[in-house]
Amino acid sequence: MTVDVEAGRFTVGVFQDLGWAQPGLDALRRIGLPAEAITILAKDSPDVAAFIDRNLGAGAERLEIAGLGATLVKGPLVAALQGPSRDLASLGLSGTMRRIGYQSHDGRIFDALTARGGILVAVQSESRAADALAVLLSYGGGNAAIGAWTGRV
Repeated sequence: MTVDVEAGRFTVGVFQDLGWAQPGLDALRRIGLPAEAITILAKDSPDVAAFIDRNLGAGAERLEIAGLGATLVKGPLVAALQGPSRDLASLGLSGTMRRIGYQSHDGRIFDALTARGGILVAVQSESRAADALAVLLSYGGGNAAIGAWTGRV
């Protein structure tokens, strides 16, 4: 029997605000994580749009996410959470984080922190997950955690 397992793993944390998130993103880049591996998700505002443009390049997507409302997002986390039914709009973070190896309660925590104005940052890199976690925790990424790993301990 073959089991489909997603090879990409995400390390996720939520920074209190843009001021806390910027040094964390700078540190992620300093350790060599490419912008293509990073996702930023936050409530829609002109400041968030400028922040995403500055850190990940233009082209943030505006989504209505259950529990959060209007959000801006850019990065690989969106496709992983959306699934084939584009469930992020109806199920929100709390209902979709299981797709990337988190428990439902983790999704509710990420949802609550982001709803309060937090900046969710996710890094897709199984081989550098521990490095990403160390940076997120060191720079104030609340509830930072690595999604369930596949294959190795």
